[in-house]
Amino acid sequence: MAKQIPEVDIVVDEKAGVIREVQPEKKLRSKKGHERRVNATIYTILILMSIIWLCPFVFLVLQSFRGESGGQVAYVIPKQWTLDNYRFLFEGAAFSVQLLFKDTLAVVLTVVSNLIGIAGMVAFLRRKPKNPIEKSEGNLKAALLVFAALLLVNFIRCVDSSNCDFVRWFMNTLIIALFCAVIQTFMVLCVSYALSRMRFKGRKLIMNVVLVLGMFPGFLTMIVLYYLLKMLGLTQAGAVPGLILVSCASSGMGYYISKGFFDTIPKSLDESARIDGATRLQVFYSIIMPMAKPIVIYTILMGFMGPWGDYVFASYVAFGHKASYNVAVGLYRWVNTNDYQGYFTRFCAGGVLVAIPITLLFMALQKYYVEGVTGGAVKG
Repeated sequence: MAKQIPEVDIVVDEKAGVIREVQPEKKLRSKKGHERRVNATIYTILILMSIIWLCPFVFLVLQSFRGESGGQVAYVIPKQWTLDNYRFLFEGAAFSVQLLFKDTLAVVLTVVSNLIGIAGMVAFLRRKPKNPIEKSEGNLKAALLVFAALLLVNFIRCVDSSNCDFVRWFMNTLIIALFCAVIQTFMVLCVSYALSRMRFKGRKLIMNVVLVLGMFPGFLTMIVLYYLLKMLGLTQAGAVPGLILVSCASSGMGYYISKGFFDTIPKSLDESARIDGATRLQVFYSIIMPMAKPIVIYTILMGFMGPWGDYVFASYVAFGHKASYNVAVGLYRWVNTNDYQGYFTRFCAGGVLVAIPITLLFMALQKYYVEGVTGGAVKG
């Protein structure tokens, strides 16, 4: 078999009186064209992944408006559209102002909510805005805070309705998530700041032990935790405070990302404040926290997300006590123990309502979430 002869260009050098063979120049590919092809490939892959990720949610939304009876069907778009599935979720829930003053507990809750709203308004008004637009925005935020506090109280009163299971479950989930978000954030940030800024005997040992313990899944302790909670009366009827206690008890072990973020903040700021007479608490609250806004929001989101979608441990602790279910457990019980054919579309409607708050929260705080993750990954 004959070997292929490479192509060459013949060049005549008249001055030297010789003929030379020169390899032909390779055509250089356009750099901009190459970048466009790469970007187009990446965008296509991302679009396909987004479509695949959104397909279950789109199916859930469409099925929640389906008016035909039966469980899962072979078609996606409903033949009959209805809001009865959403109405069923709120049957027996009376949203009215009269409920706010029905008993002593309601009055106390109303007073507390008003105090929270007034405190928020005073905090906004005491600021020194740079321009009238900023002042008006502060007043608007204060008014929204008051409205949100009153709405929360009215929502709490709806839990007393015996026929409104979904609202009760939703409220249980909201209470657990809010308490866990606040308590976990406080504990994680305190532990992270101490391990990042302070040097003491046993610091490395503590970090190594926590790292090793974090490799074991939490499911290994479920039986032990259940019996401990049962001894304290924090199961079934007391499942809500029990879940809060379990979720917050070991939250300090998740300090890794927060500590990494604190390591990126120069220690010279701490030293300057300490020379001026500031205490550790003042340094943490007045200097570090304003600079650590992304990691604070990231920690709040993580603390809120865990209890919001918890099913395994929540079902284990509530164990048949209907009033202590969270949304995940309650909706599953609907389709598992009741008529599956009749409750499937109601299950879809409940899933949509559960997904809305966390979706809006992530959309509003997405920028800070990304900054917190990337900032905390710089140093270990």
